[in-house]
Amino acid sequence: MTAANHVLAVNDDLPIRTHLPVHSGKVRSVYWLTPEDSRRLIREREYDVAEDAPLAVMVISDRISAFECIWQGENGLRGVPGKGAALNAISNHWFQLFREQGLADSHILEIPHPFVWVVQKAQPVMIEAICRQYITGSMWRAYAKGEREFCGIELPDSLQKDQKLPNLLITPSTKGILQGIPGVPAADDVNITRQNIVDNFQAFNFRSTQDITLYEKLLGEGFAVITRALDALDQVFVDTKFEFGYVRDKQGQEKLIYMDEVGTPDSSRIWDGPSYRAGQVIENSKEGFRQALLDYFPEPDILLNKGRMSERLSLAQDNLLPESILSEVSKTYLSIAEKITGESIRLSDNPKREITDILKRDFKLIESNQ
Repeated sequence: MTAANHVLAVNDDLPIRTHLPVHSGKVRSVYWLTPEDSRRLIREREYDVAEDAPLAVMVISDRISAFECIWQGENGLRGVPGKGAALNAISNHWFQLFREQGLADSHILEIPHPFVWVVQKAQPVMIEAICRQYITGSMWRAYAKGEREFCGIELPDSLQKDQKLPNLLITPSTKGILQGIPGVPAADDVNITRQNIVDNFQAFNFRSTQDITLYEKLLGEGFAVITRALDALDQVFVDTKFEFGYVRDKQGQEKLIYMDEVGTPDSSRIWDGPSYRAGQVIENSKEGFRQALLDYFPEPDILLNKGRMSERLSLAQDNLLPESILSEVSKTYLSIAEKITGESIRLSDNPKREITDILKRDFKLIESNQ
């Protein structure tokens, strides 16, 4: 059986009963359940959510995106074997640790299959918060060109590439295009300052300025939990992205939760500890794939220059990557997932069939003729 047989590339065509169009992102597809199915599952599965909370089935894929493009490989490889299950397993592990240590809940209610989450709908905070403990990547490139202020925070002049920062740095950016916020351009992924957030907290979907303090606390504590766990594995937690939202529990109490994914090779940089101490950076995250793309194509500026986006999209569409590149990515994801969770990641021969069977048998979300 070839590696391509283990890849779930298309995840928006499952026969799950929905009442809205399937929302398919770069990696995950979201199936919004009917109000009747949502209420039934809340009652039957005893979820701690409001009785009228909208629920969804979220299915991950093995697709891989980088530089805002989806990439595919030779020999029918439309994704990376094991990537989806590895990402879910890592997120599940960190979300569980966060709950156990009293930080906050997540949007996940149940995990029926390694590729699947049952989630509740959250009102998202319109911020992507990047926590940085080391200066590298895009921040280093800007710093090397002379930039010293990042999201309202001033950095000293003496920093070196890949150096540990004096303090954990929180560099938020907008999630989506937000209109009418003074000093914040109406564009996606625009860097903002803490003062921008405080002055316009309602525009970012915060309920109060006190929740900004809670959000920062959850950022710092979440980063610390993952850092300590990776330290024990001799891995360096470099930076990561967090996202938050609001939900209501069974008593109607609103609470701020973690959402999306957390601490994964897709949303974070993780370095091998022994190599870093020896002066060499070895990535255990998607950054290694990004570097492989930069090394593979003769004109890396196409990948780095947002003004050449049309060329970049053509590059991704017209070029099948060598299977060896995607195989290395698979090894990276599976290895770090198994290190973090302490469990092996099983590669399914037919994930769609498994998902359909479980959702039909245990959740009654598949029509009987399927």
